[in-house]
Amino acid sequence: MSDGTMRELASMKHRSLVGLCTIAFVAMTSLCLGQSIVPPPSASPQEDGQWVMPAKNYASTRYSGLDEINTANVANLRVDFTFSTGVVRGHESAPIVVGSTMYVLAPYPLILYALDLTRPGAPLKWKYEPKPEAAAQGVACCDVVNRGPTYGDGRIYYTTLDSHTVAVDAATGREIWNVKLGDINIGETMTMAPLFARGKVFVGNSGGEYGVRGWIVALDAATGKSVWKAFSTGPDADVLIGPDFKPFYDMDRGKDLGVTTWPPDAWQQGGGNVWGWLSYDPDLNLIYYGTGNPGPWNPDARPGDNKWTAGIFARDPDTGAARWFYQWSPHDLYDHDGINEQILLDMPWQGKPRKVLVRPERNGYLYVLDRTTGEVLSAKAFAYLNASRGVDMKTGRLIENPDKAPVMNKVVRDICPTAPGAKDWNPSAFSVRTGYIYIPHNNLCMDYEGVEPNYIAGTPYIGANVTMHAGPGGNMGEYTAWDIAAQKPAWSLKEPFPVWSSTLATAGDVVFYGTMEGWFKALDARTGRLLWQFRTGSGIIGQPTTYRGPDGHQYVAILSGVGGWAGAIVSGQLDRRDATAAKGFVNATRNLPDYTTAGGTLYVFRLP
Repeated sequence: MSDGTMRELASMKHRSLVGLCTIAFVAMTSLCLGQSIVPPPSASPQEDGQWVMPAKNYASTRYSGLDEINTANVANLRVDFTFSTGVVRGHESAPIVVGSTMYVLAPYPLILYALDLTRPGAPLKWKYEPKPEAAAQGVACCDVVNRGPTYGDGRIYYTTLDSHTVAVDAATGREIWNVKLGDINIGETMTMAPLFARGKVFVGNSGGEYGVRGWIVALDAATGKSVWKAFSTGPDADVLIGPDFKPFYDMDRGKDLGVTTWPPDAWQQGGGNVWGWLSYDPDLNLIYYGTGNPGPWNPDARPGDNKWTAGIFARDPDTGAARWFYQWSPHDLYDHDGINEQILLDMPWQGKPRKVLVRPERNGYLYVLDRTTGEVLSAKAFAYLNASRGVDMKTGRLIENPDKAPVMNKVVRDICPTAPGAKDWNPSAFSVRTGYIYIPHNNLCMDYEGVEPNYIAGTPYIGANVTMHAGPGGNMGEYTAWDIAAQKPAWSLKEPFPVWSSTLATAGDVVFYGTMEGWFKALDARTGRLLWQFRTGSGIIGQPTTYRGPDGHQYVAILSGVGGWAGAIVSGQLDRRDATAAKGFVNATRNLPDYTTAGGTLYVFRLP
């Protein structure tokens, strides 16, 4: 056996022992603190030092068991290396790490880079260029972003803006397959991060603002061939609703609700796109994902509950058969897509063990659902809101505030939260050490006027004029640690601009997130105390990750590059005098160009 092989085996043994010790320590700490809120082990395997998917694991905890970087030393973090993508649009992706390679995906033209972590400065190993159609940029709703690649079975999978999904050999960058799934001529794009599970790649489409009918498809991971496809609107046969479909609430029961809860034929341009996050429970063998807003935004054009939009599905990953559905916002009034992350946890609830799904939703409520049935166990406001008055715990239905309902040709003022919601796509993290979920979110309100929509394929289908502004207090962003067991905030911090980045929690009791001005911050996970910050070259809307390098040390990575919906004023060089630009977001963020510039750089940090 070679010396190199012996060293690698010794390193693997050391890492396994560290992982087991970490798990044992967490378990003992939880018992001492009286906590028993943990992700299911099958969906959250022990720490191996890698970060192979944006959500970290199937439970979507975005939690790392690494603790070399901790509250005592995080102030000493320094830049280890940087990498420029050469693109100055919104960088929402997560850098992922498999073995000794980091994979970085830039926005359009969506070049995938493989960086060699065994060498100083992590030089480029290879790059893959899918060459998407340039015309896709013209129908992208909210910047030409992508939310990241994922790894499985020796391949890297990701979506492209022109509605393709690709599989690339992780070792060489060779294209294995490239399949077209949508049509940009009707406004259909793809921006989501795939989920890889059970030999399949799960992806969905974007385009609700163009009247695109939403769907999710399962692709064979080896060939790219479609295994099943489920639409979000239309007859039960299209939605893959059959005899095993058992929603918890009466409002979600009935035949062909994807047709009957719409005006005639309106479901065909009904939205409900699947562009957000998926989680997977191997024990229940269910995938969970949310559906986007109904089209158009103007609710007067689509009376009814508009199934199956603005809700969440549980499906059999092998057949696509729907098991249950819950609608966060029936007859959505405000563009409150239901696509946010869902964190899978096992915990006691009212004295009984429950398998739960925790979800900070766009409508402003932190939901705790039983993930076996879809029953709402709790729904508490985590941000300021006045658009609704709570959730009816008997019926599961959102209680609307009629004083803030949109009206045709009349401006309704100070609706909170706004169209991007109390929290948009940017995912939260959960720490097994604190029992808190860490929520990056918004404090925004809006003025809203309904106008007559007009559907023309490939053009915006909205029917609303919106302008946004800061919520109470004048700050536009917040970062909140939510105590799941107590159903209330543990602590919360204000930020001047919307917090549009994701966040990361670690076993070192440190949480990381970025700001739109470009600060990358580390906080004490228990108290919220600022421990360290670093000013990057552009605003941060990306997803931080952490990993153990080939040298055995812990690193933290983040992409800096402002953009997306919130940062479109910078990345799209929009006129700050136009309050309606970026669907009204510019009215709120008109001063952002004074604090940051466009960019596209990977930053990787480590201790000295």
